[in-house]
Amino acid sequence: MEESKRQKQVSKLLLEEMSGIFQREGINIVDGGMISISKVSVTPDLLEARIYLSFFQIKDVPAFLREIRTRTKELRGLLGGRVRNQLRRVPELTFFNDDTLDYVDKMEDLFKRIKEQGNENTPDTES
Repeated sequence: MEESKRQKQVSKLLLEEMSGIFQREGINIVDGGMISISKVSVTPDLLEARIYLSFFQIKDVPAFLREIRTRTKELRGLLGGRVRNQLRRVPELTFFNDDTLDYVDKMEDLFKRIKEQGNENTPDTES
């Protein structure tokens, strides 16, 4: 089902505001790695928001994701302070690991290996 115009507007607003909160709270840079919010999707009733996080050079992603999830109430409170004039209710926040970059890297590596194997198996056609 396609998102409504209002869902897209709220998703964009939440993405911008949560990114600002992550920067202000120092959550976006940890142990030499970076965390960014790659996508926010909102349910049609605007009461739930799924926030997808992209981790770059973070060693223990599951542990850090658990830490962020324990701070959900605090982060929702900060978000509420920033969007109280635009939204009637602050949506419930759920955080997920966005592993699309890992998937892209794996696919590129796989295609590279297939190409290398294809070059090894082609006969020389020199005359």
